[in-house]
Amino acid sequence: MNRITSRKRVTRVTLGSSRTVRDDLLAVEEPLEIRVGGTALAITMRTPGADFDLAAGFLVSEGVISRGDEFAAARYCAGATDEGLNTYNVLDVTLAPGVAAPHPSLERAFYTTSSCGLCGKASIDAVRTSSQHAVSHDDLVVDPAVLVTLPEHLRAAQAVFEKTGGLHAAALFDGRTGRMLVLREDVGRHNAVDKVIGWAVKENLLPLTGIVLMVSGRASFELTQKASMAGIPVLAAVSAPSSLAVDLASELGITIVGFLRGESMVVYSRPDRIGTNAAPDALPDAAPAASAAALVTAVSAS
Repeated sequence: MNRITSRKRVTRVTLGSSRTVRDDLLAVEEPLEIRVGGTALAITMRTPGADFDLAAGFLVSEGVISRGDEFAAARYCAGATDEGLNTYNVLDVTLAPGVAAPHPSLERAFYTTSSCGLCGKASIDAVRTSSQHAVSHDDLVVDPAVLVTLPEHLRAAQAVFEKTGGLHAAALFDGRTGRMLVLREDVGRHNAVDKVIGWAVKENLLPLTGIVLMVSGRASFELTQKASMAGIPVLAAVSAPSSLAVDLASELGITIVGFLRGESMVVYSRPDRIGTNAAPDALPDAAPAASAAALVTAVSAS
């Protein structure tokens, strides 16, 4: 049975025309309980598929693991049904010997919705996680001509979005060649990012030096933080970043690129990682020297 999409009966209404009834495909949303060593850690709403990647990426985002060799195994186990059947909505992760179990403070107080990557955190302090992979010295320089091709590659590979129109996507690209390494889709944008990071965990690729994380929506604080935890130097989005995302990126040395559409983009932090074959718009002569957190540079690949 296909658990990624679900066929539903819908009624299409168009002004000036008769109503039509037909079948339509919707993206599936189901809960996934993530356990570590048999102990429940969190429940997240996600699109089924690449669940092992999701769990591995989630553990990186939470600071439980930071390398591929710390993730030993994962398996589905029986869910909370009367019959004790395996519903494929409960996943138990085994960490490698010597890797500390998650601190009890990491346990989410309630489930994480598909639209929130930070829900369930008990305090503001708990929102920030400390990465083992510093990105500020990553020497990646991305050619703008390569960068502007990434949204098209992302969109072309979104097979489930093509059918449903209802999924976010995230992909990892080689920052120098523009080659796509992996793409994942999910109803939750943070889940999609966890899935691609989790894939990299299983491939033992962390830290993701020289990599661009491309997302189909906006660049939020939690996505910037996930990039940091995986050692990703560049986060690119087709939409805008939040102010807090830019503040965090500037603090950590991450390049955030927003409004990556057509042949243009806006660089909000660390513009030195974007190549110079396209001249950035000049700042007004009277403008004071800008800090990295405040610098917004429009770049064209034309």
